[in-house]
Amino acid sequence: MAKILVVEDDTYLANAYRVKLSKVGFEVKNAYDGVEAVSILRTFTPDLILLDIVMPKKDGFATLSEIKANEKWKNIPIILASNLGQKEDREKGMQLGASEFFVKTDFTLNDLVKKIDSMIGLQPNAANTQ
Repeated sequence: MAKILVVEDDTYLANAYRVKLSKVGFEVKNAYDGVEAVSILRTFTPDLILLDIVMPKKDGFATLSEIKANEKWKNIPIILASNLGQKEDREKGMQLGASEFFVKTDFTLNDLVKKIDSMIGLQPNAANTQ
């Protein structure tokens, strides 16, 4: 079972991601800020990280930089998810090592599942994406 770390401070959205991704067959852990995400990575190595940008304690850009600087974690694909749609934010995220960037308001949960599928593949019960 592929593992995903969802780093999102909005508890409603974090729960929606967890429910949807679990339903299609992923093991999902949630972190609510960058500090918690790095702590979780010490004992949980995900196949992909979904990372919000605007968060308390440590934002997504700082968290992304820390993850990519770590030899153990640097190759984990990271999707930056934000309501910040400015070109500069997208460029900064990609320069720091994000694999993808999406604006939350432009994506449905099914779109997210398709994006993850294109990056790491879905699990056997992927038929539940509808």
